[in-house]
Amino acid sequence: MKPKAVVVGGSIAGVSCAHALILAGWDVVVLEKTCEPIKGSPTGAGLGLDPLSQRIIQSWLDDPELLYSSTMPLTIDMNQARDSEKKVSWTLTRDDNFKFRAAHWADLHGLLYNALPPNIILWGHLFLSFCISEDKTSVKIKAKVLQTDEDIEIVGNLLVAADGSLSSIRQSFLPGLKLRYSGYCAWRGVFDFSGNENSETVVGIRSSYPELGKCLYFDLGSETHSVFYELPNKRLNWIWYVNQPEPELKRNSVTMKVSSEMIQKMHREAEKVWVPEFVRIIQETKDPFLNLIYDTDPLEQIFWDNVVLVGDAAHPTTPHGVRSTNMSVLDAAVLGKCLAKNGAENLQAALREYQTTRLPVVSKQVLHARRMGRIKQGLVLLDHEAFDPKNSRSEDYQEVQQKNMPFFDDAPLLLI
Repeated sequence: MKPKAVVVGGSIAGVSCAHALILAGWDVVVLEKTCEPIKGSPTGAGLGLDPLSQRIIQSWLDDPELLYSSTMPLTIDMNQARDSEKKVSWTLTRDDNFKFRAAHWADLHGLLYNALPPNIILWGHLFLSFCISEDKTSVKIKAKVLQTDEDIEIVGNLLVAADGSLSSIRQSFLPGLKLRYSGYCAWRGVFDFSGNENSETVVGIRSSYPELGKCLYFDLGSETHSVFYELPNKRLNWIWYVNQPEPELKRNSVTMKVSSEMIQKMHREAEKVWVPEFVRIIQETKDPFLNLIYDTDPLEQIFWDNVVLVGDAAHPTTPHGVRSTNMSVLDAAVLGKCLAKNGAENLQAALREYQTTRLPVVSKQVLHARRMGRIKQGLVLLDHEAFDPKNSRSEDYQEVQQKNMPFFDDAPLLLI
């Protein structure tokens, strides 16, 4: 019989693990509390895929070209300074050898989900608890079927925790671990201009940001910054980071529900900071949302017996290194290779190799992303004065380039 893995969480990390483990010869079932295939994401919008993730995802697809047809090139990484008083900008750094691609979260998730065999994901199944057998060879997972309110049990050889930055499975092993608030939140939105390609708003934004469609724009202001790039199907993705005290989490999510009053206040604040063309995009975006930005100090361990963490459950990170999705894809690929190489009978060796391969990489990347965020938000660092793009030297802003992320171009030997 094939060994069986139970994956908790049907987001991109969980679906990626399903692909990688099936290729490694495992039976896989994914438990996802959402009651139907995810068409949108309440906590994500645009994302960037690095070249290694692109290759890995293509290896999971029957038609590799599908990835290119559902993403857009990001060949330029640009950091610009913005003077909010004079409403002018100038280039700080520019990398024309950036080989990422831009995707909408829901498009990428749909691509990966549709490439799986049928009935791998159990929709509407809420994870409740798990129990490892005394001989450590199996794990029993209890879940609730939300449609019927029935509790069920599934037994597998491996439990994969892909349940996000607020992972309840991680909490069972590390009950004292708390997420670290970054000091800022992010307003996010996707502006859909389909059918309005020649509107004053779109013509204006293309004039102000002439390399939309191939450029990842970072605009750095005084104690704030924004991210802006184009997505497929006539959409523009924007993010605006705002320093503020930690809001109270009302539910088990790092995304806050926002009121119309909060949105209107945000619109007024944007007018004080950004160029009018960008402000119009923000103001005309339907349903913007607010992410609270958290990470954790790197973990020392990401597996226990036959339970393993992947994705944001293993390494909650701030988004400044464009790493979160790429980390999740690479976690899945490395885990699959380790399981295939060692065999199910050597599960502990496989999980130890996965941990040894991934922990040094993700630990440095999480800390570097944290540093990038604090620099861009003008927050103090022990070895760095508060950054102000209007008064900075060239050596001050080299760190904010994506290519300076640790292990930026590296691929694990397992995958070569």
